[in-house]
Amino acid sequence: MAVDQEIQQLELLCKHLYESNDAVQRAEAEKALVNFQNSPDTLVKCQLLLERATSSYAQLLAATTLTKLVSRPAQIISLQQRIQIRNYILTYLATRIKLDAYVVQALTVLFARITKLGWFDCEKEDYVFRNVIVDVGTFLQGSVEHCTIGVQLLSVLTSEMNQVSEADANRSLTKHRKIASSFRDQQLLEIFRLCCTLLKSALESRKTINFDDGLQHALMNQLLRLAHNCLTFDFIGTSTDESSDDLCTVQIPTNWRPAFLDFGTLQLFFDLYHTLPSTLSPMALSCLVQIASVRRSLFSNAERAKFLTHLVNGVKNILLNPHISGLSDTNNYHEFCRLLARLKSNYQLGELVIVDSYPEAIQLIAKFTVDSLRQMLQVAPNSVHYLLSLWQRMVASVPYVKATEPHMLETYTPEVTRAYITSRIDSVGVCIREGTEDPLDDTAMVTQQLEQLSVIGRCEYQKTCGLIVQLFDQAAQNYQELLQRRTPVPIDLAIQEGQLTWLVYIIGAAIGGRVSFNSNEEHDSMDGELVCRVLQLMQLTDSRLGQGGCERLESAYLSFFEQFRKIYVGDQVQKASKVYRRLSEVLGLTDETMVLSVFIRKIITNLKYWSRCELLLSKTLNLLGDLSVGYNSVRKLVKLDEVQFMLNNHTGEHFPFLGLNQNVNDLRFRTTFYTALGRLLMVDLGEDEDKFHAFMVPLTAQIESVGQMLANAEAAMFRNEEAKWRIVGLARDLRGIIFAFNTRISYMMFFEWIYPAYTPILQRAVELWFHDPIVTTPVLKLFAELVQNRSQRLQFDVCSPNGILLFREASKMICAYGNRILTVEVPKTQLYPLKLKGVSICFMMLKAALCGNYVNFGVFRLYGDDALDNVLNCFVKLLLSIPLSDLMDFPKLSLTYYVLLECIAQDHMNFLASLDPNMFLYILSSISEGLSALDTMVCAGCCATLDHIVSYLFKQWTQKNRKQPRPFPMGNSERVLQTVEQHPEILQQMLETVLNIVMFEDCRNQWSMSRPLLGLILLNEEYFGQLRENIIRNQPPEKQASMAQWFENLMDGIDRSLVVKNRDRFTQNLTVFRRDINESLKGPNTNVNSVNDMMTC
Repeated sequence: MAVDQEIQQLELLCKHLYESNDAVQRAEAEKALVNFQNSPDTLVKCQLLLERATSSYAQLLAATTLTKLVSRPAQIISLQQRIQIRNYILTYLATRIKLDAYVVQALTVLFARITKLGWFDCEKEDYVFRNVIVDVGTFLQGSVEHCTIGVQLLSVLTSEMNQVSEADANRSLTKHRKIASSFRDQQLLEIFRLCCTLLKSALESRKTINFDDGLQHALMNQLLRLAHNCLTFDFIGTSTDESSDDLCTVQIPTNWRPAFLDFGTLQLFFDLYHTLPSTLSPMALSCLVQIASVRRSLFSNAERAKFLTHLVNGVKNILLNPHISGLSDTNNYHEFCRLLARLKSNYQLGELVIVDSYPEAIQLIAKFTVDSLRQMLQVAPNSVHYLLSLWQRMVASVPYVKATEPHMLETYTPEVTRAYITSRIDSVGVCIREGTEDPLDDTAMVTQQLEQLSVIGRCEYQKTCGLIVQLFDQAAQNYQELLQRRTPVPIDLAIQEGQLTWLVYIIGAAIGGRVSFNSNEEHDSMDGELVCRVLQLMQLTDSRLGQGGCERLESAYLSFFEQFRKIYVGDQVQKASKVYRRLSEVLGLTDETMVLSVFIRKIITNLKYWSRCELLLSKTLNLLGDLSVGYNSVRKLVKLDEVQFMLNNHTGEHFPFLGLNQNVNDLRFRTTFYTALGRLLMVDLGEDEDKFHAFMVPLTAQIESVGQMLANAEAAMFRNEEAKWRIVGLARDLRGIIFAFNTRISYMMFFEWIYPAYTPILQRAVELWFHDPIVTTPVLKLFAELVQNRSQRLQFDVCSPNGILLFREASKMICAYGNRILTVEVPKTQLYPLKLKGVSICFMMLKAALCGNYVNFGVFRLYGDDALDNVLNCFVKLLLSIPLSDLMDFPKLSLTYYVLLECIAQDHMNFLASLDPNMFLYILSSISEGLSALDTMVCAGCCATLDHIVSYLFKQWTQKNRKQPRPFPMGNSERVLQTVEQHPEILQQMLETVLNIVMFEDCRNQWSMSRPLLGLILLNEEYFGQLRENIIRNQPPEKQASMAQWFENLMDGIDRSLVVKNRDRFTQNLTVFRRDINESLKGPNTNVNSVNDMMTC
């Protein structure tokens, strides 16, 4: 009776969790069910739930709970229990065919998870979980419902074998690949053949089967899903990112050749597409996409030609009757576009043109593309991407075609180009009048499509340019006529501006496409025609900016400038380019310098009129930044009056975004602006201090004004907000300048300007607003940049104290912020932005200062200066305030912490040894956590840090054993040795972790791992012996002797020392050791439990 009541209670909790609208009730139910899942008798209760519960939610709970149980890294369910669960699930599914779909799915996932994780488990020399097809065979011979469940079992199993689940992530990826490879070699082809047989059988019975019937529909859906899972299997373990779909090649194993040389497989899916209703046919097309993508090397040249012929004929047959063949369905249309793209991504144009039906096929594909582009507002942009990708790849391949057969692209590509351009122009009026979504709003999509058009349009470029010129002249004329009216209709004006926006974007793309081809002078002359029109239009719109402007059109201008800069501005451009001849004839712009003058005037105009538009401000400053980097162009720029104007007048009066404002994003742009100005100033600066101070006049006035405000911070009249925003702007401005000053002379000018006059002002700001990251972040980043020895710019004279003075200032700043931020309590959700971000910047600043090689740190203690001790102690306090979980949860924080810790361990190990034992153990624990981090830089940094610490401990341990006991108090080295001896589990755990990664994981930095491993072994020889014996004992009997020999070889020739020669010998031995282990793992009888699993046996 008590059991029944408990089941009823669980069913009620499930109902509350899934159906209740009360958030509190749902949370309580979830908490209770989590406790149920973690209870010791969960296994028995789950079986009772499946047997007695009437609620589908309860059945779902039982299935998901069992899945979690069998997925746990430390296996608590015995082999016999897992066999019983698997058999029970199969029986349960066979006898209860009316279960809800989500319950069936959960049970099939449980079956698949047990099968996968037990793939190498044996009972009486029988792999008990591998009889998959036999077990499922009874389902396939039953009713339609049984057959559907059987196919679903195979489908989910194939999917499970193919993906790295959370359970696999907690184990070894090597083990996952071993299981997946074994499944691929032993079962997958047979499953695919079985699936194709069932699909053929269904197709042959199409006259008697109604595929719209619920049961038959479900069966066909599962069969197609199974076929798709087989074809998308990760055959070689590359884990292809789905976002790179157009680059995907299906690496079909060689033993699958017969399935694809039999063109009946290919024809089967074409026939299925034509036969099935639109709810199923997209999956058939999706399978065809995969089949079309099989690796080229699977076929000989003759076989590939036959295969391609069948494929092209299948595509042609679909296109002959697009409406009858279901392309009006959105999903079918999208999958068909993907199939067309694969024609070129996996086959060469030279192979396509020799197909007999190519002329008819390319004509039909062109018509289909043109029709699609004309209806682009009704077609998903993702689908259009695949069509444009096809034409882009074909056009790009034209120069490499050696076949004598005509490719006919010169006939059809201009039609595609015209269709795209005219459809974009026509879409503007429709979107504005009907209020529909405007494609121009999706800048990522526009950029992607224009990149494709830039290549497509270069085929028959004279036709492309002729069309653009015609459309542009008409649109520009209409625009001028509208502007001449007293009161132009706003809708008409918006339409014309939208059309011109598209045309400016398209012209930029057309010019950018030049890099893809060996363009001739005639093409450059055509580019000149297009450029002239854009610059003339820009003159017109700039003259009207006082009355307002079009943000999108301005954005298009900047994109155009960016493309023009890449192609026609720079060191590689031919000075006699016909672009400049045409610009000289029409606009009087005779050379690159005059064009750069146009660029800069536009930049200044935008900074003046569009200072409140983040998008345009960002793009404008990025363009300025790009121009300030080029070697030759920047030397031409500084000679321009416009650039000299910027260098002499960088104030809020001329550039409004530099004025006092409280927009954080605007303030971020100031750093970009001053970085560019700094680079421009550097060109002719040399040792001219007067020129530097003249440039700094506006900033000097601002910082002195802020200094006066902060001096009266305690007064009642203190203008808190004004001072705060001024200091934020100043910090961002100065950071941009010091980032650009990457030479010794320019850096010293800046340093002598800021120190000692103005650094106290910045420190005072941090003291006042330490709780506000809007202030502290830019100020701390400024100091982090100031101590950064980039390009060896911090090279002080031997008699100069500047290195020490700079470190003192950094120490003061870190301590001023660190000691105060420790007193601030912030909500957990705001922990990083309000607190940890500033701590992370302090860590970055300290690391740069410690590793800059411009300070002799020995002088601090020698002369009683506590700057070094203060900042290191502040680092310890900050670190202690951060839980280990937070240290690992925030990637930027963990990265800055571990690189700083490596630096301290390398050069300041005596400081670490002097720490309180608990603090030292905390640091060791953080290193232990970092060894398993996914970030390779963090992991490598932890290995280096651990190597420094272990080397120090081993050296002290060796010296201690050589010396006589001393009566006076222990030193730091002896204290830290005592700490490690009292807590041996820390180093032992790290020894386990490193050994486990080297032996069983996908070790990406083996050399880094090898360096601390030898020291860990020498410090824990007895424990290493226990580990070795456990690993050997857990191997199958026939492998134990080999494993023992490999461990012997690992330590062969290794002395009890950490000299470089001994370390290198160990690293070489470890490489051979790891290779032998990996070779062993490929064998079928190997137990691949990790070191941790073995220690718990």
